[in-house]
Amino acid sequence: MECPFCAENIKHEALVCRHCSRDLRVVRPMLLEIDDIVSDLDELRQDLDRVNAALERYRNPLRYFVTYAVLYVLIPALLLVIAHILVTIVFNISPLWLRLASVAIPVLFGFAAYPLHKVSMNSALVLGVSTAVVSVLAMLAVTGLHDNVPILPEVWIEWREVFEYGASILLAFVSGNILGVLIFQVMPRILTQGSKPNALALRIARLLGHHVGDEQLRRRARLIQNLIQTAGPLVGVAATAVGSIYAGLKGILS
Repeated sequence: MECPFCAENIKHEALVCRHCSRDLRVVRPMLLEIDDIVSDLDELRQDLDRVNAALERYRNPLRYFVTYAVLYVLIPALLLVIAHILVTIVFNISPLWLRLASVAIPVLFGFAAYPLHKVSMNSALVLGVSTAVVSVLAMLAVTGLHDNVPILPEVWIEWREVFEYGASILLAFVSGNILGVLIFQVMPRILTQGSKPNALALRIARLLGHHVGDEQLRRRARLIQNLIQTAGPLVGVAATAVGSIYAGLKGILS
């Protein structure tokens, strides 16, 4: 909370500003209410962004799908194919660089998808699958035409490598999207959050101890709420990133 007299940051439960020594008991309820209003407005703004994205999909479905297909499928797939050609044909260097590119490129596009077009998790999964399929098929075609071999694998071990490589691209795209949600949605919500925790956080705070005062209980509930809001995306980013790196490097490490 910010002191209305000196604009310094103070604790939510403070009754006197430690910087300017002004009495806050009269203005404190108003400040807490303003914090709650700001938090509610932030949530409404995010809901409005999602509604606008949905309206755009229904109003101009062709432009919507073409835009998404070009930005989040064709362009990253093209970059991955270019990386494949450079690594395996032009320079003929270690495939490790191609596997690293297959993680880095989808992560960047998945990350940009949320702030630019508010791409949700379900949409990120669809885009990630599409990018993986288009990229892998194009790479198989390039390899087949260049080496004069069948485009599609003929033995199971080659199919397994194809699936692992596609999974690496998919998980990297989803990981970038979750990271974008964490940075552009979850963190701003926590930073602008009002002093009123939600019911679940308050219930958990009470279960941890009934002897604390109201202000300490509120502070504990805010901390719990922040942990809940950040834990899910962080676990998602870690799991998908590890899965992507493992799937991409498994063949080389083996």
